[in-house]
Amino acid sequence: MQVSDKLIKPLTEAKYLNADNVSRYRCIMRIFFEHYEKLKYWLYQEEVYEEMIQEPFFADYKPEQCQQDLAMLTEWKNLTTIQDTKKVASIEEFKNKKYRYQMSEYSVEIERLVIRLENLFIEGASLEPTLLERIRRSIERFSDMAGKDRNAVYTWWTDLNNDFVRLNQNYQDYIRDLNSVRAEEMMHTKEFLIFKDRLIEYLRSFIKGLQRNVGVIEENLRLQDEKIKHQVFEKVVDYELSIPRMDVEVSKEMIQQKIQGRFQSIYDWFVGSEGQENEAGKLFDATNDIIRRITRYAAQLSEKNALGANRKEEYRKVAELFLRCQDVEEAHKMSAMVFGMECPQHLSGELVRETDSMNIGVYEEQPLEVYLKPRVRTYREKSRRSEIRESAEQKQETRRKMLQKQKEEMEKLRRLEKDGKIDFADLPVLESRIREILLKWISDAMESADFSARTDDGRRYILDRSCAEEKCVVHCEDGNFTMPKMAIVFQEEE
Repeated sequence: MQVSDKLIKPLTEAKYLNADNVSRYRCIMRIFFEHYEKLKYWLYQEEVYEEMIQEPFFADYKPEQCQQDLAMLTEWKNLTTIQDTKKVASIEEFKNKKYRYQMSEYSVEIERLVIRLENLFIEGASLEPTLLERIRRSIERFSDMAGKDRNAVYTWWTDLNNDFVRLNQNYQDYIRDLNSVRAEEMMHTKEFLIFKDRLIEYLRSFIKGLQRNVGVIEENLRLQDEKIKHQVFEKVVDYELSIPRMDVEVSKEMIQQKIQGRFQSIYDWFVGSEGQENEAGKLFDATNDIIRRITRYAAQLSEKNALGANRKEEYRKVAELFLRCQDVEEAHKMSAMVFGMECPQHLSGELVRETDSMNIGVYEEQPLEVYLKPRVRTYREKSRRSEIRESAEQKQETRRKMLQKQKEEMEKLRRLEKDGKIDFADLPVLESRIREILLKWISDAMESADFSARTDDGRRYILDRSCAEEKCVVHCEDGNFTMPKMAIVFQEEE
């Protein structure tokens, strides 16, 4: 045994398997792993929470608990985070950080180890066109297996499943590595230019194998006879039942269900179901997208290196020319030669000249300042801090005006009052504000059991509804409306 730092350090990534709230942690990690198998590596907190509460077991699960669980898994290095700043529109949104979460490499392997106990097999990460060819040859032999003995059929079936599992898991791991943060950072380095040709050739080789074999496999699976398929599966079931097992007792139904499920997985991977795109098509698109991204990054690196080298030599040459100038006048002439007549730059603006004299030179006038802004959608101007202003006088003035307005409104309402009541059938033309106040009084009285209420200045009134069956028309400056004939009767305070 060779003792190393990796051997003796604690494996914090495995804490979630036995920590408190293990049921929540394991379910969250299983959600990430299922999305990982579908090539969706980044998830938001809201997406995790929505999937958790879909299970009746987590019906009482809260968003705060989800946030705490994700924070703990991040602390244990089960998840890696990156702040999402694409849609940030203010400083406040930037402070309230919104993260995307991704499974770490250790967590993927730990979760696979857990799933391996549930009868799943794991292999390394690579893209192997030979696996596609082997699967194609195995599918082409499907009809021939109906006439073979069960030993040959079981060997053929096992090889087909092993090849499919290796292909499925290997491409997931390999595509995940190419979409990771580490790979993204590497694509921006100069060393990537040396590596990129070999990587592109490897990916294109896999795409060619994918195009050459997937169509044949899909056609064979679609045209497969149900009777032959049943005969083949029966021989696999018979062989499984003939295997002596000391610790586990299996039934024929369990084995049939397992075989049907594995065949359906192969069928969906190459053919698809219910009009959805198959996994082979998704892999083809993902691989092409990676090739395009690699080519784009490589072109940007090459252009950046070439542009930097050329500009550096140009600036050095221009600086040497200016150093040779004897005085400022000669430097002005050199500037006109380098930056002026050959490629003049014109900036338009609202320039106000101090004089219209034609004998005044450019350097003798005040310059025009033009503030340039970046041409990017995410640019936001910096907010300027302002001091807190004392507004007590303004508040007092506003309060005085509001009280004055209320006083004028109450005066107008009192003019409408006759013999201690306001009869809606005898009202003159009303202003819109006075109409609103009267209707509010009616509404307040209608909410009371005895149809009474109080005005804003404390006067008690009761709503007279004795003639409510009759109708009256109330005339207003902005129109007329018909309402039941009612009156507001004010009560004298004792």
